[in-house]
Amino acid sequence: MMNTPTASIRAALGALCQLLVLFVCTPGARAQTSAASQCDVNHDASVNVSDVQLLVNMTLQMAPCTANIAGDGVCNVVVLQRVINAALGQTCITGGAGSVNPHSATLSWTASTSSGVTGYNVYRSAVSGGPYTKVNATLVAGTSFVDTNVQAGQAYYYVATAVNSAAAESPYSNEAKAVVPSP
Repeated sequence: MMNTPTASIRAALGALCQLLVLFVCTPGARAQTSAASQCDVNHDASVNVSDVQLLVNMTLQMAPCTANIAGDGVCNVVVLQRVINAALGQTCITGGAGSVNPHSATLSWTASTSSGVTGYNVYRSAVSGGPYTKVNATLVAGTSFVDTNVQAGQAYYYVATAVNSAAAESPYSNEAKAVVPSP
């Protein structure tokens, strides 16, 4: 039988379902409770089966991919396995395949009080005051973002904008500075 894309997807889903059953039915399965964990995809301060299910939906493109585990907007079986492992109590592994960058900048902000806000864009500059470059591939749904594309010993300046359903952006927020430590 020929290996068609549909057959490959079905095989991957079969393996994925086995992993989900293993997680859901494993006695003593525990959640990682670090609120800062990137594997906490739904941002409820716990990595658990809800995060696994959400990432399954993102991987199958049934929900927008908002994960930033192996890079902003990357939702695939590798990322899913990382979330499953974290939900089972292991460390949340972040960064791309073969990544050796242990640094990241975690940003959080207060939600906009404007009506109709559908998400946020995050911008970065190496110089205070800009010019800024957008660092998120898709709108950030929550009020936090982890930038994993940073270098040791560098300072970065961040601003965020709120985006409404008409895709109109607010002016830049106040600037926040992040200094990445040297190894």
